[in-house]
Amino acid sequence: MADSRDVVFIDGVRTPFGKAGSLYAETRADDLVINCIRELVRRHPELPPERIDEVAIAATTQIGDQGLTIGRSAALLAGLPRSVPGFSIDRMCAGAMTAVTTTASGIAFGAYDVVIAGGVEHMGRHPMGEGVDPNPRIVAEKIVDPSALVMGSTAENLHDRFPGITKERSDAFAVLSQQRVEAAYANGILTEALVPVATRSQEHGWGLATVDEPPRPGTTMEALAGLKTPFRAHGRVTPGNAAGLNDGATASLLASAEVAAELGLPAAMRMVGFAFAGVDPEVMGVGPVPATEKALQRAGLTIDEIGAFEINEAFAVQVLAFLDHFGIDAEDSRVNPYGGAIALGHPLASSGVRLMIHLARTFRDNPEIRYGITTMCVGLGMGGTIIWENPLHQSSATSRQQGSKENQQ
Repeated sequence: MADSRDVVFIDGVRTPFGKAGSLYAETRADDLVINCIRELVRRHPELPPERIDEVAIAATTQIGDQGLTIGRSAALLAGLPRSVPGFSIDRMCAGAMTAVTTTASGIAFGAYDVVIAGGVEHMGRHPMGEGVDPNPRIVAEKIVDPSALVMGSTAENLHDRFPGITKERSDAFAVLSQQRVEAAYANGILTEALVPVATRSQEHGWGLATVDEPPRPGTTMEALAGLKTPFRAHGRVTPGNAAGLNDGATASLLASAEVAAELGLPAAMRMVGFAFAGVDPEVMGVGPVPATEKALQRAGLTIDEIGAFEINEAFAVQVLAFLDHFGIDAEDSRVNPYGGAIALGHPLASSGVRLMIHLARTFRDNPEIRYGITTMCVGLGMGGTIIWENPLHQSSATSRQQGSKENQQ
């Protein structure tokens, strides 16, 4: 049996993210991800479409226009050859992340050469939990606390567990996220990955979505201080220090390193390893901590060797819990340098690839960085982390070249 192969992230694209039921109110969810698949193929004419071995698309609410094995149906509708299979996947917020790790495992094993992995969530059409029927025993038998089924309540629980993470600290982190997104837009960093989407409206006619809808430039601590706390009276979680309800899609192109070289596909990142971990569902936001510890341990790395962090900002308190655990300052420039979900939005299953898009840009602009991670908390008490290596880093490129020569000998 052959040794496992290196997996590389070639490229990632996404639609502009919209507020739930606003920008994309009359646009189908599957059309959002179809646009992303088509754009990946358009951007890489060096890739024969028939060489794509799988299309894995995640959605948390797999009904309606997010159902029907959306990986396969979106592949057909995007115009990929009928020989290209596809499937759907669900791990709530970490759907796209799991689509990437699952197909990457297939590449490493030798089952795939090239794949497309991504996610979509139209929370305006399909609110989280629509149509589900939780087994009553999960609460009646105290398998989980009822608050575990309400993500905002789990964030309030996390504030309880870590009283040092005050509302003021969460609001300050939220302001920083807004400022960094504003700066990233001003510097042209975010727009390069965006796929314009034609939007339909019976009232207003056709439009074109070219930028994210959720960001609120100029957000201040004073403005956030007056917001209501919908999950608990006199609580600490507000619409200002949490990601909103959003619509959007992402897609990424992955390949084995040798096939990428054969086809001339540029490698933006190399996957080092990944891990998922479970935590108490009532404090699901702490999930990235054990997931990251597990991933680092398996990769033989320490947190001090990580030069870039892309942490999904489902709630500010969740990011701060991660940073406090590892002794990282909330304003550290290594953390979400282009802002995050508090400003950009978090269309659940699509967000994992959005993190990868940001990290790939960080690697490109900072060849001195060797390792980075993408990490996120996941509903029902989980966390997921992927460790990536920067192929532009001199020592990493040299070591791979040496390893390749040794293998040839």
